[in-house]
Amino acid sequence: MNLRLIIQPLVACILAIRAGLRDARENQPPFFRALVCHANRRRDLLRQGWKDIANVFAAALILDVVYQFIALRTVYPGEAIIVATVLAVIPYLLLRASVTRFFGRKKEKQ
Repeated sequence: MNLRLIIQPLVACILAIRAGLRDARENQPPFFRALVCHANRRRDLLRQGWKDIANVFAAALILDVVYQFIALRTVYPGEAIIVATVLAVIPYLLLRASVTRFFGRKKEKQ
C-alpha cells in the first residue's frame, strides 16, 4: 500500500503537465496566479482545475480509506482528505504552474 505514495503524485503530475501545456498553448497565465489575481475568472478556473484533478483526488481518497481500513481497522475521514490533498492536489497546482511558465517562456523566445 505504500505504492500509493508514488502513484498518486505521479498521476497528479501527469495531469498537471497536460493542463500546463494546454495553458501555455492558449497563452493563459499560470493557473495558481490566475486563480489568485483574476477574481472574474476564478469560478471558471476552479471548475476547470477541479475537473482535471477530481478523478485523481477521488482515487487518492479511496486508496487512503482502503489503506486505513486494512492497516488500522478503522477509517479517519479527515486524515484521508488531508492525505489525498497532499498527494494529489498540491503537486498538481505546483507543477501545472511551473509547466505553463516554462513552456510559455519557451514559446515567447521562438
